[in-house]
Amino acid sequence: MIYDVSYTALVFFVFFVGLVLGLSFYFARKTTSASSYYAAGGKIHWTINGIAFAGDYLSAASFLGICGMIAVSGFDGFLYAIGFLAGWVVALFLIAEPFKKLGKFTFTDALNSKFNSRAISLAASFSTLIISIFYLIPQMVGAGDLVTPLLGLPHWVGVLLVGVIVIVIVASAGMTSTTYVQFLKGGLLIILSTILTVYILKNGFSLNPDHKNQDYHQFMELSPEMNDREVVSVADWDVISQVEVKGKDFVKLEKDGIARWFNLVESNQSYMLKEALSITEDKRGVQLYNGEPKENANFFQVGHLSKIIVDGKEVEKTGPVGPLEYLSIIEKSELVRFAKSEFSDNGEEVSLYYQNITSGKDFMLPGLKYKIGKGSSIWSKLDFISLMLALFLGTAALPHILIRYYTVKSSRDARKSTILAVAGIGAFYVLTLYMGLGAAVNGVMDVESSNMAAPLLAHAFGVVLFSLISAVAFATILGTVAGLIVASSGAIAHDFMDVYLKMDLKDDRKVKVGKISALVVGVFAIALGMAFKGMNVSFLVGWAFAIAASANLPAILFLLFWEKTSAKGIASSIVVGIVSSLAIILTSPTMWDRYGLDPANAIHKLENPALISFPLAVITIYIVSIMYPKKSVKTELSVDTK
Repeated sequence: MIYDVSYTALVFFVFFVGLVLGLSFYFARKTTSASSYYAAGGKIHWTINGIAFAGDYLSAASFLGICGMIAVSGFDGFLYAIGFLAGWVVALFLIAEPFKKLGKFTFTDALNSKFNSRAISLAASFSTLIISIFYLIPQMVGAGDLVTPLLGLPHWVGVLLVGVIVIVIVASAGMTSTTYVQFLKGGLLIILSTILTVYILKNGFSLNPDHKNQDYHQFMELSPEMNDREVVSVADWDVISQVEVKGKDFVKLEKDGIARWFNLVESNQSYMLKEALSITEDKRGVQLYNGEPKENANFFQVGHLSKIIVDGKEVEKTGPVGPLEYLSIIEKSELVRFAKSEFSDNGEEVSLYYQNITSGKDFMLPGLKYKIGKGSSIWSKLDFISLMLALFLGTAALPHILIRYYTVKSSRDARKSTILAVAGIGAFYVLTLYMGLGAAVNGVMDVESSNMAAPLLAHAFGVVLFSLISAVAFATILGTVAGLIVASSGAIAHDFMDVYLKMDLKDDRKVKVGKISALVVGVFAIALGMAFKGMNVSFLVGWAFAIAASANLPAILFLLFWEKTSAKGIASSIVVGIVSSLAIILTSPTMWDRYGLDPANAIHKLENPALISFPLAVITIYIVSIMYPKKSVKTELSVDTK
C-alpha cells in the first residue's frame, strides 16, 4: 500500500514511546536483584497483574492479526479468537494456583522444583527460547506493518525500531517495567477498541464506503469483444495479453501508456472485465503499482459490499445499527473480497488482486480459509483440528505468560489475576469481531497486508483515532516483545548458565548476563521479523502455540497431576515435543513457499503440528516415566550430574 506520513500520528507515537521508556528508566533504579529483574520481586498487585496478563496476551496477533484475518476470511478468522480465549480455561482451572507454588523466576524453575535435574534445565530452557522466538516473529512483523502507515517508513525500519526500544526496556528494568507497560497498553487497547466499535455501529453500511479522509475507488467494469474465451478488443483500450492461472483468466489492457489488469468474468452467457489491482516487477527490479510508479499513489484500499439486504429489501446504505443487527445484515448481504494470484507475463512478475464476490452467509460461517465441510480434503480437516488443539492447549504453556504468575505474592492472587485477565481478554475478542467485519466492508483493506485492518479502519473515522490506536498498538508490540525477551533472557542466564552449567552466578552477575542475553535475542528477533514480512501475524502465532502445547503442557500437567512423573520423562517429552513440532512446521506448505519451492510439492499438507506433536509428547512422558521411575532428589542429582 502507499502511505503518507501522518504528523498527528507521529506526535502520539513519540509520546507513547517516551512514556514507555520513561517507565523503564524509573523502574530501573528499583531493580537491584535477580528476583526483581525476572519476576518484579513478586510484589505486583493482582489487579495490576490481571490487566498486565491481558496486555501480555493481547499481542500483535490479537489486535492486528485477528482483525485482519476476520476481514479476509470472516468467521474462520474469529476461530483464532475463540481458541485464544478458550485456552485460558486450562490456565485458570488447572495451572494458575499450583504453578505459582512451584516456581521462583522461570518456567524451568517450576518444572525442576521436585527434581533439581540438569536434563530438565537444559530441555526447558531450550523450549522457552524456541517458543519465545516463534512468538517474537509475528510481533516484529506486525511492528513493521504498523510503522509504514504510521510514520511512512519502510517495513524493516519498524522492525528495527521495535527491536532497539525493547532491548532498552528489558536491559534497563526487566519484568517490573514490562508489567506496567503491559498494564497501560492492555487497558488502553480495550478502551480504544470499544470506541472504534461504537464508530463502526454508528456508521452502518454503504455500497460506496466513502470517508472524510478519502473517497472509495470505483472499480471499472468493461464489456469486451470475445472469440470463444479470448478477448479480441475492448473499446478505448489496447489488448496487450491474456493469462490463465488456475482456471482464472486475467487480461492486460493499456490506455494512455498505462497498463491495467482485469479479471475476465462470465455471467449469464456474457463476459465482463472487472478491474483488479496489480504490482508488477520487471527484470530490472522496477515495481509498478497498477501500471504506474509507486509515488503516483495509484494503488487503492479495498473491501466493500456489493449488495446490502435489510428486511428482505436491497438498499444502498443504512443508518446506525445495533450490534446484533450489524451481524444479521452482513449475513444477508454480499461482500467483495480480494483474492491474490501470482504469475509471470512476458518477463514480468505479477501479483494480482482480483474481486471475489462472497455471500454474507458464507462469510459468517466456517469454511473460507479452513475447508472442513463436505468435499474438503482430509488434510484440511486435520489441519483445522490441529489448529484448534494448539490454540486451546498452548495458552497455559507459553513461558512469558507462565512467568507472570511469579510477579504476585500468593497463589490466591495468581488465580484472581487470571480471572481478571479472562474477563478483559473475552471482552476484547468480542470487539475484534466487529473491527474485523468493519474493515471488510468499509473500504480500508491493504491487499498487501491484512495486519493493518484495524488501524486503517480507525483512520477512516479520523486521524486522531487512528493515531491513538496505532500508538497503542505499537505499545502493544513493545510490551509483548519485552515480556518475551525477559522470558528468553531468564532461560539463558538463569536456567542454562546458572543452573545447567553450574556457573553459580551471583545476583548482580545474573542480571548482567540476562541483559546481554536480551540484546542477543533482540537482534535475532529483528532479523526474523524482516524475513517473514507479509505473513499474517495470527497465523504465525499459531505456530508458537503449537510448540508450547507440544513441548511444555504435557510436562506441566504430568508434573502437577501424576505422582509417578520422573525427571527423564519430563526432559524427554519436551525434546520430543520441540523436535516433532519443528519438523512438521519446517516441512509445511507455507515454509515450502518461503524456501522458493512449490507448496503443492511439500512433504505433507499440515500447517499446524499440534495434532501429531502433542500426543507424541504425552506418550513419551508416560512411557519414559514408567521405564525410568522417579527417584529421590539425592539419587536423581547423582544420575544427572554424571
